[in-house]
Amino acid sequence: MLKKIEMFTDGSCLYNPGPGGLCTIIRYKKYRKIIKFGFYYTTNNRMELMAAIVGLEFLLKPCIINLTTDSQYLRLGIILWIYNWKKNNWLKKNKKPVRNKDLWLRLDQALKKHIVTWVWTKSHNNHQENEICDKIAKKEAKNPKNNDLLI
Repeated sequence: MLKKIEMFTDGSCLYNPGPGGLCTIIRYKKYRKIIKFGFYYTTNNRMELMAAIVGLEFLLKPCIINLTTDSQYLRLGIILWIYNWKKNNWLKKNKKPVRNKDLWLRLDQALKKHIVTWVWTKSHNNHQENEICDKIAKKEAKNPKNNDLLI
């Protein structure tokens, strides 16, 4: 039987591009794990993607996951847009390359072993875990320790 996990993610970037941070909260029953990183130079969208990726990659066994994000870029990208990107050799409708292809590929791979339901929440709307993730991601962006592609 697969474990049912709740995951909450957020990414932040101070100047976009600029220093960025991410936070992921993983909750299973009474267990709670917070994953956080700060990066020297990145974008907000990369941090949103990385927050989901690090959470999914942290789970060693297949799980059923409700993943809550305030990023429509992340949610719509993975539930809708990615299918056409793959079909069109990672080009958008305007024939320009998809940004962050490296992370979309990594996210797509991380999803293969899990069953994920993508839940969107409006940011800064008093969603407790989203507010915590936002606060931690911003703190990490102010104290970066990682290069963008190292984790």
